[in-house]
Amino acid sequence: MSISKDIDSYIVRIGKIEDAEAILDIQKSVVSEGEFLISVSEEFNKTSSQQKEWVQSILESENETLIVAEKDGEVVGWVVFEITKNRKRLSHTGSFGMLIRKGYRGLGIGKMLLKTLLEWAEKNPLIEKVSLGVFSTNHRAISLYKKMGFIEEGRKIKEFKFNDNEYVDDILMYKLVK
Repeated sequence: MSISKDIDSYIVRIGKIEDAEAILDIQKSVVSEGEFLISVSEEFNKTSSQQKEWVQSILESENETLIVAEKDGEVVGWVVFEITKNRKRLSHTGSFGMLIRKGYRGLGIGKMLLKTLLEWAEKNPLIEKVSLGVFSTNHRAISLYKKMGFIEEGRKIKEFKFNDNEYVDDILMYKLVK
């Protein structure tokens, strides 16, 4: 499937293997912020070759996708949709993760990426349900997901521990696309 949209000088398109370094750079940057991802800096040590292998595996799958947003030739955000492989009873569903480079958040990039992902999922004959998990403290993301029609289906209480007295719930959300 070919996806390429030019929206307000941002290009939203299917990722390419050449995007692997930029995607990894955004991951490392967001991990270092310590606010939005499970991993902390000292445990996130993905190499460039591992990242390229991961991107390649997504691109080769009919039921997974990687979509990037770029501005002036620079990847500034991305969303990935992955399925649980080799599980027939889960083949109709998958989950996504999305990262936007700091400085580009709040500009509608996440909405563009998510809208494109949902359009892709609706056209995919296998995918019926799109899911995600989000920190309960990530209010901006939760607001976007709700605006895009996602519904909270559960919550893992105190799932993440930031320090001795600070816990965050994992909010599980979904949207049916068929």
